[in-house]
Amino acid sequence: MASPPITAGTYWRLVRFNRNYRRLWLAQIVSEIGDWLYVVAIYTLLLQLTGTARSIAFAIILQVLPQFFVAPAAGIVNDRASRRRVMIAADLARAVIVLAMLVAARTQLVALIYVLLFLETVMWAFFEPGRNAVVPNIASSEELVAANALSSMTWSLNLALGAGLGGLVAAFFGRDTVFLLNSLSFVASAWLLRGMRFEEHHLEGLKPLRARDVVDFSPLRDGIRYVMGDRRLVALLLVKAGLGIFATNWVILPVLGERVFPVKTGAVDPRRGAMLGMSALFACRGIGAFLGPLLGGLWSGQNRERLRTGILFGFLLGALGFAGLSVAPSLGLAMLAVVVASSGNSLGWVFSTTLLQFHTEDRFRGRVFSADCAFLVLSMSIANFLAGQFVDWGVPVRTVALWTGLLALLPAAVWTFAMRAWTQRENR
Repeated sequence: MASPPITAGTYWRLVRFNRNYRRLWLAQIVSEIGDWLYVVAIYTLLLQLTGTARSIAFAIILQVLPQFFVAPAAGIVNDRASRRRVMIAADLARAVIVLAMLVAARTQLVALIYVLLFLETVMWAFFEPGRNAVVPNIASSEELVAANALSSMTWSLNLALGAGLGGLVAAFFGRDTVFLLNSLSFVASAWLLRGMRFEEHHLEGLKPLRARDVVDFSPLRDGIRYVMGDRRLVALLLVKAGLGIFATNWVILPVLGERVFPVKTGAVDPRRGAMLGMSALFACRGIGAFLGPLLGGLWSGQNRERLRTGILFGFLLGALGFAGLSVAPSLGLAMLAVVVASSGNSLGWVFSTTLLQFHTEDRFRGRVFSADCAFLVLSMSIANFLAGQFVDWGVPVRTVALWTGLLALLPAAVWTFAMRAWTQRENR
């Protein structure tokens, strides 16, 4: 039976009639726009203070790698406590942490910047598995693909808008303004989440979470046994690890924006031109990430076989985009290549998340999505560290982009083989 496409009307009905999803979606909008305003300010500050691509790579590692180590505890907390309350607490903590960046920027303490990035990442590690885990509780199975696609497209628009405005706000109003706006965005997100009302069935029959439960890893062992019992889950948990290869763009795009494609006009000095070049490339990353799920949803609908095939297309589009970025002769063509690469990355992200939600029981979702984040950030950290090292060793940034595209063909081949797990399961 054919699956109906995901259209604009599908998204409109979801936001209009599903109050809980609407509040979760609005919380995402305000907090992510603040985050993307903040990214350009942080990276340009680090380049200004250190002058090395390695400083950005280290910052990115601090923004992702701690999630790998926090994931076991975050998974347990999200499966033993109210996920809504976990998200609210994480948002309020991040509001305070980001506000402290005002001190770090004014004192130009690079070490303090790194500490604050680390603490913010720890809070994100508790927030994100909870957000992914609650979506199936507030959206019906018929709404699930649309809910995840809309979330991804919103992330994309937030990236395009936030990164685009981030360079302008930082350049003309100062970094302090950016940090203040980002802090307020987390407060607004927490307020929106506080108004959500839904049943958290994973808490039924459980005793209240105690402090020592966070370091009791017997639930983690149960989660590992659960995942290992279904090869489909194993394969899906490795998809984002493969997509993590594309995270080299966190190093590649700022360096390209500053050194290869700064905006040059008579009214803009070189420092501001570098900020605007970075903003343009990051904004195109958002545009691509918007187009991937939008077009993918029109093609796939709720069809799970197409969702699986779409993950393969995502890897191939990402590889093509990075290969194009390595030879782009102008900022305009580099922006187009970023759009292609980002659309593939986003397509694989949305479809793998949706399939995980379809195939995972509610009582295990916190642990499964914590593991999903853990594998992703480990891959991202390795990719960013190597990219930053190679650039500082004198390897042209375009060459790093080319190798990123070539390496992405490896997980594409692995996923092609892994899709047999579904065929074997369905033929039993």
